[in-house]
Amino acid sequence: MIEHQPEPRWTAVEEYLSGLVGHAVEAALEAGMPPIEVAPNAGKLLKLLVQLSGARRVLEIGTLAGFSTLWMAQGLPDGGRITTCEYVPRHAEVARSNLDRAGLGHLVEIRVGPALDTLPALEGEDGGPFDFVFIDADKENNARYLDWAIRLGRPGTTVVMDNVVWEGAVLDPGRDAVNAPGIVAALQMMGTDPRLDATVIQTVGSKGWDGFALALVR
Repeated sequence: MIEHQPEPRWTAVEEYLSGLVGHAVEAALEAGMPPIEVAPNAGKLLKLLVQLSGARRVLEIGTLAGFSTLWMAQGLPDGGRITTCEYVPRHAEVARSNLDRAGLGHLVEIRVGPALDTLPALEGEDGGPFDFVFIDADKENNARYLDWAIRLGRPGTTVVMDNVVWEGAVLDPGRDAVNAPGIVAALQMMGTDPRLDATVIQTVGSKGWDGFALALVR
């Protein structure tokens, strides 16, 4: 039986794991990637998932400062592109600055405004389906974002949704009446929607107790 360790041990293990991919982390920091948002080892996972899926077109819902965007951009093949949706104009400005400073700005298009307004516009454009979708925005609309990920994807599209455990609030949504119900709705959709095959991985570390969902569009 594994003995449960105090929370600070989670952070120590995360630092150790991040150190194992230290060369990539150092290179990313030198390229202008700010040490915020997803932890470096989680960012590296996104990069690897983009590569493993063979994705050429990536959709991100929730840009913030562009840290996860930068990681995914590093995993793109020649000719690959990312379209990322950000609600807050200031966040989009910071992300654009970070992307340009890292020399990856030419790979990324930032759509500013509510994602539920910008996503329908993508459906009407002739760019082909997205191969990989990363959802990390307001949790209230997670299920609606997930539906758009399916509609804008294709059979075989990989979907990753972050922050799906939320310190265990999924077991008691009343602990966070704003975010938890949306997370639960998306998880229920992943478990019942015949268009998806999905699983959830719990995580602990400097970001606390959380997890991510990984799904495949059928």
